[in-house]
Amino acid sequence: MSQTTRGVLLYAVMALLIVAVGLAQSWTLALAILNLCLISAVMALGVNIQWGYAGLFNVGIMGFAALGGIGAVLVSMPPVPGALGAGGVNLGLAALAIVGTLGAALYVRERAPLSLRKPLGLATVVAGYFVMRIFLDPASEAIEAVDPASAGYLGGLGLPILIGWAVGGLFAAGAAYLVGKLTLGLRSDYLAIATLGISEIILAILKNENWLTRGVKNVTGLPRPVPDERVLQEAPWIADLAARFGTDTITAAAVVARLAYACLFAAVLLIVLWLAERALRAPWGRMMRAIRDNRDAAEAMGKDVTGRHLQVFVLGSAVVGIAGAMLVTLDGQFTPGSYNPLRYTFLIWVMVIVGGSGNNWGAILGGFLIWYLWVMAEPAGTLIMNRLTSGMESGPLRDQMLAAAPHLRLFLMGLILLLVLRFAPSGLIPERTRR
Repeated sequence: MSQTTRGVLLYAVMALLIVAVGLAQSWTLALAILNLCLISAVMALGVNIQWGYAGLFNVGIMGFAALGGIGAVLVSMPPVPGALGAGGVNLGLAALAIVGTLGAALYVRERAPLSLRKPLGLATVVAGYFVMRIFLDPASEAIEAVDPASAGYLGGLGLPILIGWAVGGLFAAGAAYLVGKLTLGLRSDYLAIATLGISEIILAILKNENWLTRGVKNVTGLPRPVPDERVLQEAPWIADLAARFGTDTITAAAVVARLAYACLFAAVLLIVLWLAERALRAPWGRMMRAIRDNRDAAEAMGKDVTGRHLQVFVLGSAVVGIAGAMLVTLDGQFTPGSYNPLRYTFLIWVMVIVGGSGNNWGAILGGFLIWYLWVMAEPAGTLIMNRLTSGMESGPLRDQMLAAAPHLRLFLMGLILLLVLRFAPSGLIPERTRR
């Protein structure tokens, strides 16, 4: 069986699994799973660009996804009246201090004598931090005091949220550039530790800087790029559609809204896939794979390995940021406390490994398959445990088995990863070998 035929069959099976959910349970649930699978596929593509193309082990995925989410918030939410007037001047001065500190640190890194670069760079960052806090602390207190019950933050620009998707990608790309400048000289496990730590720092900032994100109070009511379901329920054509398919208007409106989201997400996925495939087949893609396979040989041939790694790190992080903005849009809220770096980073990596690292179609398939199993594992585990314990008397053993049912998804992810690494180490759709 050729690799193309195998891929088509696997995608057909994945489509049948989603259709089966619609037929057996509900189409609203099937479309909700489809939308999350599409977002997961975009995020897996971003990681595949970093790992599959260049071999960069980035464990800071959730930090870049959160930056994409805050980009959507700052673009789409309406501004809070009086917030900018309360702390805008000091906030601008704090921003200038940050920019000045970064510029000074980069200047020291490039121009200072080699023996003085580290101490001077550290001193520059520390001094810049204290200067920034002089202006930021009063600004944040003033902004958070503006209607703290319902606002307490700056708000946004009130623009269409689709613009926020692009801005979220730019936020993630900008952060990736700064992170890459600091960490891409490291290799393998050291790079992974550094990116994980930086991801935790980003999430800690988003959770605690209430003037920017409302912190753990969350930002809710984000504008929708598709018509609201409650508005759709009042439309006459929705009533006609519900009558034609023998359902109620609430279900019909929910299905239409989720289909609209699926079209938007699928369009983004196809655009990112087309660009990624073009890059992979271009001379740039061949160069990246050569660097991935033998870094020392590429350096000996005169290739700027660190510079190329920085490029691919920024591009992959931008794609992850776009996916993060899409996820916030689908949820309709930004909740910094829900980003769990270890759990969801592991999940995205399983998607890439199972699907086939280095193959964009494989990464997409892994995104669909793993998220589908992640969602369906908990109800399936509960059903299995109920069947297994149906004949048992009530007691500690039965209670423990029922309580352990939701954790089947973690066991299943580990089992799938082990089976794939044992029997298909290159993934379900392996990377094509090009001569």
